[in-house]
Amino acid sequence: MKNKAKWIKRQQEIVDAARAAGQGLTAEEQAEFDALQRQIDAEPDDNGGGGEPAGGQRSVGGQDPVNTPTPPPAGTPSATGEENAQRAVAEERQRIGDILALCRQTGMDPAEYIRSGATMDAVRAAAVDHMIQHGAPVVVGARDSGMDNFRDAARDAMLIQAGVELDKPAQGAEDMRGMSMRDMLIECMARSGEGTVTELLRRSRADLWDTAVKQFFSSTADFPAIMDNAIKKAIVQQYDLVPATFEEWTSKGTLPDFKASKDHEYVMGGGDFQKVTEGGEIKASTLETDLLPTRKLDTYATQFSMTREAFINDDIGFLANMPKQYTRKAKQKINRQVYERIYKNPAIFDGAPLFDEAHKNLIATGSAPSIAVLMKMIEMMGLQTDQFGESIMVEPATIIVPVGYGMKVEQILGTAQIDVEGIGSHTVNVLNTKYRNKIKVVQEAVLNILSAGAACPWFMAADPRLVKSVQVDYLNGTTAPSFRRSEKAGYLGYLWDIWLDWGINDADFRGILRNNGVPMGQ
Repeated sequence: MKNKAKWIKRQQEIVDAARAAGQGLTAEEQAEFDALQRQIDAEPDDNGGGGEPAGGQRSVGGQDPVNTPTPPPAGTPSATGEENAQRAVAEERQRIGDILALCRQTGMDPAEYIRSGATMDAVRAAAVDHMIQHGAPVVVGARDSGMDNFRDAARDAMLIQAGVELDKPAQGAEDMRGMSMRDMLIECMARSGEGTVTELLRRSRADLWDTAVKQFFSSTADFPAIMDNAIKKAIVQQYDLVPATFEEWTSKGTLPDFKASKDHEYVMGGGDFQKVTEGGEIKASTLETDLLPTRKLDTYATQFSMTREAFINDDIGFLANMPKQYTRKAKQKINRQVYERIYKNPAIFDGAPLFDEAHKNLIATGSAPSIAVLMKMIEMMGLQTDQFGESIMVEPATIIVPVGYGMKVEQILGTAQIDVEGIGSHTVNVLNTKYRNKIKVVQEAVLNILSAGAACPWFMAADPRLVKSVQVDYLNGTTAPSFRRSEKAGYLGYLWDIWLDWGINDADFRGILRNNGVPMGQ
């Protein structure tokens, strides 16, 4: 019994020191407090039973509560000095925890209230005065900038823990980065008045999950909103980081709806300028029009989820990994569809294949890249005319090749002098002097996969700002996937729908030329 009294006294000293410092228990103090409690529990009392934890419960540091008898109130005939000490320790811990939670919600400094021994009623009154003085309306259910700041900080703290690099984390995110999902949910629930931090810490992860599920479809609940914000930020950031070569030579367009655009777009030509003689009359002219190719969008979607097991296991990494994976898949699908289109060479708006002799953009007898072949392709592009027969002088900006040709093309463009039959050795390589800094070489392994050992085509494309070829259209210009919380009967977890609207369309055959190629290695 003497040992038990000594341990309880030490617990009181720990709590008193924290109170004097105006702060909660540190990790080391909490660990010592819990170790003392375990010794107290193991020590038999006068009746031969285990000791009672302070406040009638075990420490909540990551453990579920153990229902144990509560010592009788101080001052009752049956209360011993030891029991009174235990109750005093528990009440002080409760008071400190409640003050810290309320002060975090209102932006107040808790140190003075903890040090002075202020009651919770006094702290609540001070909190109301503080909010009035600082212009924060005391309205039930109202949201203010402080709550938005908390959501932003919690969102970024989750992403930092999940390994997402943020350029400018929200203020307070660094202080919260050590919080688990359980801690975050408890903080949200305490802020919304669903219990004190101390009370909520006593609840098991499974019980907290049940509360989280109930909040899932609430438009005002903090925890699901923080999850949404974290996922959205991860999606936007990850989409920009996913490597995809189609963006280097295609044009990007936008459509307002899913209807085919043929009846809405046309190109104008004609209207030639005529010489006006001295005193002569300026004659009117009319513009010719020609419909452009049809453009259309489709929707691509899937679902991802956070399961009950992921929450209980505190798998916070899913916030980065799941959005990253689905964002990567969306962009990779667009990339593959673009290359499948130019590889398969489908018929386009005029009934002819995209690459065809009628379009003057096909070298049917394929070959590997060489100086002679590149010069021939550049010449063919330069001879293209618009819909009205006018020269448009298309210049190459990108050479698109399968993996294995990239270095060869770079060597051709980078060689300053070559041997030319009929001219002599050390002749200037015009491809180097004229196009070295104008043409970009893009390697794409999708072409290797599609060819599967057969002849592998390669391409030359113009600057899409001057002459378009393949165009990727998006609904209202939204290039990153969108998502929403979804409901699925019988599903035990959080569920999100994720989707993106796009279309792969042929804007103009004049902006791209195809060499049918040969099997790689020949």
